[in-house]
Amino acid sequence: MTAFYTDRLSARPGETIALHASTASGPCRLEIARIGATREVVATIADIAVGDHPTPIRADRDGCGWPVAAQVRIGDGWRSGYYDLRLTDANGDAWHHFVCVRPASSAPTARALLVLSTNTYHAYNYWGGASAYCDVAALMSGAKPLAEAMAGAIGRLSTRRPFAQPLVAAPADVPRLVNLRKRGFGEKPWAGDSAWLRAHHATPYDGSAGFLHKWEHVFVAWAEREGIALDFAIDADLDRDAGALDGYAAVLLVGHSEYWTAGQRGALERFVDSGGGLAILSGNTAFWKVRYDDDGATFVCHKWRGFEDDPAARDDPSLATHLWSHRAFGRPEAAITGLSFLYGGYHRLGLCAARGQGGYTIYRDRHWALAGTDLFYGDVIGDEVPLLGYENDGCRFGFGADGLPVPLPGLGVPETLEIIAIAPCVFGEDPDSPYRAIIPPENLDIIARDAFGDPALATSPALVRGHAVMATFRRGRGEVFNAGTTEWAHALKAGDPFVTRITRNVLQRFGAMDRAET
Repeated sequence: MTAFYTDRLSARPGETIALHASTASGPCRLEIARIGATREVVATIADIAVGDHPTPIRADRDGCGWPVAAQVRIGDGWRSGYYDLRLTDANGDAWHHFVCVRPASSAPTARALLVLSTNTYHAYNYWGGASAYCDVAALMSGAKPLAEAMAGAIGRLSTRRPFAQPLVAAPADVPRLVNLRKRGFGEKPWAGDSAWLRAHHATPYDGSAGFLHKWEHVFVAWAEREGIALDFAIDADLDRDAGALDGYAAVLLVGHSEYWTAGQRGALERFVDSGGGLAILSGNTAFWKVRYDDDGATFVCHKWRGFEDDPAARDDPSLATHLWSHRAFGRPEAAITGLSFLYGGYHRLGLCAARGQGGYTIYRDRHWALAGTDLFYGDVIGDEVPLLGYENDGCRFGFGADGLPVPLPGLGVPETLEIIAIAPCVFGEDPDSPYRAIIPPENLDIIARDAFGDPALATSPALVRGHAVMATFRRGRGEVFNAGTTEWAHALKAGDPFVTRITRNVLQRFGAMDRAET
């Protein structure tokens, strides 16, 4: 088998990345292409000598340790963006990896910075066997049933290994993680396009991360067609580069920005507090606290067992990886995002809101984000896309004297949060339903104990009944817009006029667009 990885996932023009590869069919040819609205090939390197190297037994944890097959210099004229690296062996078999090219210098070339959710890519990467979710190799081979395979998830994952190809090289027809229609009367629940998944021997985790033909790619293609300039960075850049956000008016998170390091979060908080605009076009945002060890070679993500399984956390609890909403941290994600997945959940997936409307009901129709949208109280938007699906963030709320929703305190949700639109979600499937569960159950006992401080809440229906919420709030001198759903970019791709106008309103308010772009 031909496979490869790089020593880093981001670089500036003039810098060099190292390719570590293995094949039994050399020599190989490397093609490098920028991916946006179009695929732009910027370089090819032929006749790369690659040896046939063994894959270590614990490659998922410890990496591959393959030698360097080639050094690639990032071209001086390469624009910031996502670059697909395709290595093809002598038999014509290809393997994909990627690099994010940052601006040529620390000075921005655009007003807005798109931060690729590469921490999520790492968490879902199961190349070599296991991921932070599951022993995927055992699951797909039939060696372990789902529950046992999930117990084989690992908390330390190497970044020095290839990516599973369905994550970073999904085909153009990869289905969305949403049921495109409502469940029929008496119909068994399903998740996504079951026929496609079977035909492609897909794992349950392939659609949840990656760029190609997924949320970020969809958004970038839309933005480029609209003439909206973007610079690019990865999650880890915010963690290791103190000036990564300097000079930008807006930072954009798109799709599934689920995993944040402490350094990344601190950078985003300082950015907003100093006057920046944070546009969260994502769902399940900042749910998990993670970190890097070994100079970035190890991604640490113990999830539910962040305190039990991590020796570093026993010595220094601040290093633990767990829910950002864990009471031990005192920093629930909603303090910077405004919303939380713990108050939201799934929509149009399995039995979770299986007959849900798929769109938002508008409440605060005079909000600045809705200017020029021709929307009024009670209107529903995005239901034909559908706009809501997969994972969604929300908050608890009540209603004021004016009949509009107002946030209720809890888990860092700002008192000043302005709720624009809402829709029901479910944090898990009904255990008493007559149908086989499709969505893996959340650890409600841990959430009740460690996030809410009330173990009895684990058996309360209130813990799983939530809402997707679209909202904004001011923080410091800056502002945050949170779309509350993973699927926002797909509404842009579909040409939904309401979502398109709202997105442009947000980008304009946050200073992300030149006058010529407006």
